[in-house]
Amino acid sequence: MPSTARRVLRGAGDLALTLVALLGLASLLVWGATQLGWIKPLVVVSGSMEPGIMTGDVLVAVPSPTADLRVGDVATIPNDGTGALVTHRVVAVEPAADGTWEVRMKGDANDAEDGGVYRLGDEVWTPRWQVPGVGYVLAELTRPAVAVPLVVAVGCLVALTLLPRTAPSAARAAAPPEPTDARTAAPAGARPRATVREAT
Repeated sequence: MPSTARRVLRGAGDLALTLVALLGLASLLVWGATQLGWIKPLVVVSGSMEPGIMTGDVLVAVPSPTADLRVGDVATIPNDGTGALVTHRVVAVEPAADGTWEVRMKGDANDAEDGGVYRLGDEVWTPRWQVPGVGYVLAELTRPAVAVPLVVAVGCLVALTLLPRTAPSAARAAAPPEPTDARTAAPAGARPRATVREAT
């Protein structure tokens, strides 16, 4: 393989390896923070909060005291019937007699409030950060038709980083000749030549 092409492929492999390492580190940090209950990543799958929150956006919610929840805030609350998380705007919040909180919500793009009342304890998830469009990318990357070829391609690029820096033949050609002693290199039995200088 020509040295220029080898260098280009090696550079691509190094870049792929760096990107994979960074992606792995980011995934590990997000996973750890999620397991510790510090954050909850959410992919928006409906347009009930458009145009402020679009389908395909990724939200990162954090736990907040329910007592701090106000009308107009956006909250993420599980539906009592389906268990699915609902991210809508709060239209009413009141303390209940049993120490819980009763919350009503409505999607910005919906004409009516959500059916029923959401009951909460002392904490509620509230979206803190919004990343537009990333949900579509994540959905595509998890499709087998995309994920398998991508993993193979990245694996090939990473494997290129394991290739030797210089081809063996090229290394031998570039190596300087080993020093030799002229006396020992002379054929056996040969008479040494006399060193002469032209007379002036």
